[in-house]
Amino acid sequence: MLKPILILCLGNEIASDDGFGPFIASSLLEQGEIDDCVEVVSAALAGFSLIDLLANRKKTLIVDTIITGRCPPGTVNLFAAGMLTPSKNLITSHQISLPTALTLGKMLGAEMPPLVDIVTVEAEDIETLSETMTPAVQQAVGKALNLINDWILLNRIEATNYGAGEESRPRTFRRAESLPGM
Repeated sequence: MLKPILILCLGNEIASDDGFGPFIASSLLEQGEIDDCVEVVSAALAGFSLIDLLANRKKTLIVDTIITGRCPPGTVNLFAAGMLTPSKNLITSHQISLPTALTLGKMLGAEMPPLVDIVTVEAEDIETLSETMTPAVQQAVGKALNLINDWILLNRIEATNYGAGEESRPRTFRRAESLPGM
């Protein structure tokens, strides 16, 4: 049986800052605080491939790198899916965006999560082949882990009540930091 909460960490661990997602996944699993309600997955996927991972989940948090040029490298943000998707892993010229993947999943009859939030870190370098993230992104790991653990705690409580006679309502998690101009 699938766990109701998915922490989906996207990225490529050999593309410098793009290794942020896989590093976060490893760190979360090493903490040992993940329970029966939460599944942590590290994947180098995008577009259509996300549908199967997202299907039949109650809540999902996607962790990924982003390059907007509006924030300094290492800036951590949290926002609802659909607000901003300039991530290399969440949309490419050959793939579909995350909101489109969610809509397509529903059209195909899959039960897609009513709540999808995204934690991003502003990357400095996602092109250099390196297993080492830039210093700014390395320094953002602690803040991102705290934010993710808080998100898990809040949503674990809501997911535990889901289907137990108490309706779990979709909610919006406020951004930890706002991107300039948003």
